[in-house]
Amino acid sequence: MQRSAQLKVGRRKPAVGQIGLGIMGGAFAKHLLAARFPVVGYDPAVAQVRAFSRMGGHAASSCAEVASRAKIIITSLPSPAAMEEAFFGKDGIAEGVRPGTIVIEASTMTLELKEGIRRRLVRRGVRLLDCPISGTGAQAAAKDIAVYASGDRRAFNRCRAVFDGFARSTYYCGEFGIGSKLKFVANLLVTIHNLSAAEAMVVGEKAGIDLKLLYRVIGDGAGSSRMFQVRGPMMVAGRYEPPQMKSEIYQKDIDIIRAFVRRLKCPTPLFDAGVPFYTAALRQGWGRHDTAAIHAVLRKRARLRGPKRGGQTG
Repeated sequence: MQRSAQLKVGRRKPAVGQIGLGIMGGAFAKHLLAARFPVVGYDPAVAQVRAFSRMGGHAASSCAEVASRAKIIITSLPSPAAMEEAFFGKDGIAEGVRPGTIVIEASTMTLELKEGIRRRLVRRGVRLLDCPISGTGAQAAAKDIAVYASGDRRAFNRCRAVFDGFARSTYYCGEFGIGSKLKFVANLLVTIHNLSAAEAMVVGEKAGIDLKLLYRVIGDGAGSSRMFQVRGPMMVAGRYEPPQMKSEIYQKDIDIIRAFVRRLKCPTPLFDAGVPFYTAALRQGWGRHDTAAIHAVLRKRARLRGPKRGGQTG
């Protein structure tokens, strides 16, 4: 019933707005266009907008224009400052949005920030759904992501076809904020598993094991993980570009998890032990590289000096 209700006269699907056309938002737009949704998008980066236009998207000049042209909007943004600017800055969503609009907020941000935005939008008759994404940029490109949706159930039901357009699976998780809490738990595991994958690679290299062999054999056994499978090839090659998640952006996610678990007064010994290695990756100049670059940090600590398997030097 929900899907058929969204197909308008002439079987046209409703326009979807996409604000943020980077690694994740650009992938969402690509899949929605492939699913024959008209997509209107905006990003302050000109290169991202050009790529979006080449895919067949309708480029807007501002967030306000996106909001004026679509009743379902997806936001995928890198920072709290970008969130405030996109929603309430000059030519922001609030300036163009119409009552009845639904915003699918897919960024990983603090609950306090998202809840504040939700309350401000309610006054304009707009419903915000908390919908963080589980998956890397490469997974988003392959439509291999999961959505942890929370908030108004009727608004969620109206967006089902849109979720199906860009995600492998979507979970309705309950009241607003539960989606983010689940994402914090997921990212805690990602933080640990990414480091453990790098640790395994360095142990294998020190032991004289061919890393391609290690990746193939370990990846087929009980010791594997999704992070081992996704980031293992980058570690084998010693190349951490193009990034699926930049180390400098992921630091924001680490800070969010740390604040979240501190408020809960919950012990997180493995997460706590891993955080200094991510900090070291930033200090060593890997901020714009994928978080797989934590592998380079461990190689350095293990005193593996020779050429990396991507032609870089240790």
